[in-house]
Amino acid sequence: MSSVVLGGIVFLCLFGAAWFGMLLRPRLPEHHLSTDSKDTIRLATAIVGTLSALALGLLIASAKSDYDDADAELRTSVGHVVLLDRVMAHYGPETQEARRLLRKLVVARLNQTWTNTDNQGSADDASVFDAGVEPVQDLLRALSPGTDGQRWLQSRALEVSGQIAEAHWMHMDAGSEGLPWPFVTILVFWLAVLFATFGLLAPRNMTVGLTLFICALSVAGAVFLIVDMANPYLGLIYIGDAPLRSALVQLGR
Repeated sequence: MSSVVLGGIVFLCLFGAAWFGMLLRPRLPEHHLSTDSKDTIRLATAIVGTLSALALGLLIASAKSDYDDADAELRTSVGHVVLLDRVMAHYGPETQEARRLLRKLVVARLNQTWTNTDNQGSADDASVFDAGVEPVQDLLRALSPGTDGQRWLQSRALEVSGQIAEAHWMHMDAGSEGLPWPFVTILVFWLAVLFATFGLLAPRNMTVGLTLFICALSVAGAVFLIVDMANPYLGLIYIGDAPLRSALVQLGR
């Protein structure tokens, strides 16, 4: 489910709950809304409000952390890819095939992550992306260095490629995760209870309705940000492909 759709659903739930409370108010017996009753309701909803605020804060912090980690992983991987290409270039012409595969891997990640997957090369890109840098490592291990310098460069290339492989599998594992949806569902329920209480205790006038509308929109916006940042390569707030495209310019030189 997209972040925009989920944000819209949350807004409808909250604003609908507020209107439900406002419509329910005139139908309740008068003693249900006495001063003592209102005080008790406010005390009870204060607990729910505190829990909701804590949950929203935790989810926002978690989503921001996921976004920052993905951005750091991309930039670090790009640096390692360019470094690996330069090390192989210094080794000699024997690494031409490995350098070609490395460039192909970068193109595959671009197409898999940022390009429409309906393009003609998507199946080939998927297989290259799934294999990661391991075919390059196989070619590096098959090299027969003739000098101490080449032996050092081979060792260094294998070390850097290992770091790229580690980042690749971390990226693959992160892509299979996501938001804890039971947590989000319970949070939306808590918020709906709060807004229903707001509507129940508030008078029916334009100012109150507009205030509840803005509040519901604001909370829905927070949920939208959480979902959008938790999927850093999709949605409206996403990590751009500029680092990888910059790396492509450097590869093969």
